[in-house]
Amino acid sequence: MKNFILVSLLLFGLSACGAQDEKQYDLKKQRIPQELWDVLEAHGGIENWDQMKTLSFSIPKEGFDEVHTIDLHSRMDRVVAPAYDIGFDGVSAWSLNKAEEYKGDPSFRHDLMFYFYAMPFVLADEGINYETAEPMVYEGISYPGVKITYQANVGEAPEDIYLLHYHPETKKMAWLGYKATFGEELKPGPPSWIRYDEWAEVNGVSLPTSIAWQKLEDGEIVGERNRVNFTNISLSKDSKESSFYKKDGAVD
Repeated sequence: MKNFILVSLLLFGLSACGAQDEKQYDLKKQRIPQELWDVLEAHGGIENWDQMKTLSFSIPKEGFDEVHTIDLHSRMDRVVAPAYDIGFDGVSAWSLNKAEEYKGDPSFRHDLMFYFYAMPFVLADEGINYETAEPMVYEGISYPGVKITYQANVGEAPEDIYLLHYHPETKKMAWLGYKATFGEELKPGPPSWIRYDEWAEVNGVSLPTSIAWQKLEDGEIVGERNRVNFTNISLSKDSKESSFYKKDGAVD
């Protein structure tokens, strides 16, 4: 009888958990416009993404790799490099000097590449406003788009503006335009543009292996300015200990 009760409680807990997940999924689907939902589906789906707990990737630099690890649910993170580490422990951003002093502001830098990397899924976060954007035309292809703005007091830079444009047939993300403050005032002028054109499937989710910032002349894209590559990409349903994301946390 005791074993029967324990099994029943376990099944009840799993059922309740599943019902809660389904409710959250339905709420997201109601909140996110269909055009963005189609993009998320083309990249593996928000339901699949939400099951993942830890994302890790490396950015090759000159002579070393910069390793980024992110807890996808709490958004704690740690960026490891030979000279210094930066991160967010769930309460505050921090920097840890090793070979030299970190002179930037970790509040705006610790998760900067994560947000560019984890597109389009981070655009399904809470506190976002959506509008249909004017299509972007490049090399004869018209890319439909979604304009993203943030509600007041959301994130470090709620005045940021993003423009996601996707391929009209595949629905995969192709371009990201952005006007970001990075802790300063929003400047006038055209948005910066990043091309998303190289993808890999990791645990059923389509993630970029490379993204390219574009050169602009009179607001028009005239070619590639610089490209950032990503290697050692990992997406897991397991979580790291929260101590990993602390300034003095042990790094594997």
